[in-house]
Amino acid sequence: MTDRQRTALRITGGILLSLLLIAGVGVGIAFSKRESLLQTALAKITRKAERDYNLDLKIGDAHFTGLTSVAFSNISVVPRDRDSLARIQQVEVSVRLWPLLIGKIGLSTMSLENARIQVVKRDSLTNVDFLLRSRKDSTATATTTTTRHKTDLADVAENLIDNVLSKIPDDLDVKNLDVVGIDNDDTLRLFTQTATIHNEQVKSTILLNGNEAIWHLDGTADPADREYDLALFANQPDGRPKPLELAYIQKKYNLLLQADTLRGQLRDVDRSRGEFRLEGAGSVRNLRVNHPAIARTDVLVPQASMEAKLFVGENYVGIDSTSTLRLGQVSARPFVKYTLPDRTAAEGQPGSGKQYNVQLHTDPLNAQALFNSFPQGLFESLEGMQVEGKLKYDLSFQFDTALPDSVKFDSGLTPDGFRILKMGRTDFSVINKPFDYTPYEKDKPVRTIRVGPENPDYTPLNEIAPDLRNALLTSEDYNFFTHKGFNEKAFRVSIATNFKEKSFKRGASTVSMQLVKNVFLNRNKTLSRKVEEILIVWLIENEHIVPKERMYEVYLNIIEWGRNIYGIGEAARYYFAKRPSELSLGESIFLAFVVPRPKAALSWFVPGGGLQVRNVRGYFRIIGRIMAKRGLTAPDSGAYGFYDVRLRAGLRRELPPVDTLMQSDSLMVDPIDPDIDADGDGTGIGNFFRRLFKGNRDRTTEEPQQPTVQPETPPTDAAVPADTVKTRKQLRQERRERKRREREAQQVNELNE
Repeated sequence: MTDRQRTALRITGGILLSLLLIAGVGVGIAFSKRESLLQTALAKITRKAERDYNLDLKIGDAHFTGLTSVAFSNISVVPRDRDSLARIQQVEVSVRLWPLLIGKIGLSTMSLENARIQVVKRDSLTNVDFLLRSRKDSTATATTTTTRHKTDLADVAENLIDNVLSKIPDDLDVKNLDVVGIDNDDTLRLFTQTATIHNEQVKSTILLNGNEAIWHLDGTADPADREYDLALFANQPDGRPKPLELAYIQKKYNLLLQADTLRGQLRDVDRSRGEFRLEGAGSVRNLRVNHPAIARTDVLVPQASMEAKLFVGENYVGIDSTSTLRLGQVSARPFVKYTLPDRTAAEGQPGSGKQYNVQLHTDPLNAQALFNSFPQGLFESLEGMQVEGKLKYDLSFQFDTALPDSVKFDSGLTPDGFRILKMGRTDFSVINKPFDYTPYEKDKPVRTIRVGPENPDYTPLNEIAPDLRNALLTSEDYNFFTHKGFNEKAFRVSIATNFKEKSFKRGASTVSMQLVKNVFLNRNKTLSRKVEEILIVWLIENEHIVPKERMYEVYLNIIEWGRNIYGIGEAARYYFAKRPSELSLGESIFLAFVVPRPKAALSWFVPGGGLQVRNVRGYFRIIGRIMAKRGLTAPDSGAYGFYDVRLRAGLRRELPPVDTLMQSDSLMVDPIDPDIDADGDGTGIGNFFRRLFKGNRDRTTEEPQQPTVQPETPPTDAAVPADTVKTRKQLRQERRERKRREREAQQVNELNE
């Protein structure tokens, strides 16, 4: 070693020794002044609570009990003009040394005795309103700095999780912690007798509402490494098992939620490549759910779990496709991503709206295992069904709120050697032969109708006028005979339309779905019924249980066509005193027109028995032109039988007011529904009704107004004598009529491209 090197070492050593001495002196000064520093910090916190949150924070005593531990006693937190929020008799905490050196606070130990925390709501006021005020203030501050800094969701998530996990101590000892929620006259109380974390073992005893139940949160926790495995379960005071349940939820939301055990795991928390990632798992055993919107009976899920990998980026959050969702004996791979708008994108351009991306995929599944895994009580008609083979499911959904018409939706169940060995509770082949059908009105049966030759009004498909069969399919479900029960384009159009209208304006049900809903399912509008409807349609169509012709024949013989008018036989006789085989083109188009709103049928007639021109004649022309384009009827320069429709004499003066406008659940939905594509292939009715019924969109939930009765007028395109001198009013009417024809022609061309 040279002299120069020795000199350098001596200088370096001297510097380090000086720094250590300075640090030691600083620590000594801080140690000797720590009590006064603690009191100064507490006074600052108290002032801030009063100034920023209107909180009266009082601490009876606070002092150090060790190098990094502090004891507090007689703490109270009371929001101004509100009920007390917290009262703590004794709490002692110590912090981890190494995180403290880098400016982070992590609890090492914590003991708490005799504390009460209560959240009180009285009418519209709560004692946690100060949290909302803080949020608004911070939002305003963030708004003023938006131009300077863009919030990174990964940073927000990391800070939130870090702040939560850092407050969980390595060693915990809680005794007599009372947590109370008061919502006017309802009270929920969780009294923790004991809760401990010792040597990574978690034990607790929590009393629910006195002696209603005893809850236990047990498992393992390693706060330093951020690893947790916790289970929540309950038992009765005498030790017998009891489901986890909160009567408060059932009373307030009419929602029954029960479970034997809830389990959660946190395995890893990491930040890399600009993304914050969290890996964990959750499971539930014997989950029982009951709510009118879900199903009409209890739904039991014996076992469900999910291994999830969550990711959060600068402007997005989601669940990674490596996650696994398990239900009973089957599993699936979900992917979910929600992206905030790009602030640099122009409005109405890609990226300028919120974006949703949802996918769900499975490997080929044992079909019987899949059916066995359906939650009990969810699909009643399928219970007991025996099948063989394999099934594979794939779902893909992408939606940009700035471009709703670009929505992507694909869903498919792919069979491999699948077949039904035994029907379940319901035999879907029953409609291949005569059967009894009972329609319902407001959940009450109307009458029983025999669907078969025994009924004189029953009409076989080949005895129904082709014009009626074609007109109804044109408006309701043109691809019925070629699709397998579903029209995915109709689903996409429905999603876009309902989003733009901000309410449910159109459905996407095919004739197959309407038939299954009416014949096999109860009338309760629940989530389970809709999913069950889809499954039954798939089974009937995929297994060819019922021929298409028979499905359409039954459909035409059971659907509602007016007040207590069911089936085409009753409808033809009631409106026109004819048999279904005698219906003209105009009469057929009219009957197709009223299917979405059957009870309003008589409202479209004028006293003379003809149809009012307004809102109806244009429909005839559009439907007629589409039928003509497809070779289903002869081209007509008029209105395709509009002027030939005559209500039977006995009904011409009996036009009762309509009590409700019935919303349709078909591809056609409702004549007032915008953006209609009845065929699902771009060749339907298009945007015609957006203009035709403009201004009437909200009437689906109101009492309908009686249509304005107008005198019957001859076709506007009738020849005019050459020597007739036209007034200015006549010229304006002709220009409007010419423009209207041009618009209709353009719409028809666009629809048939």
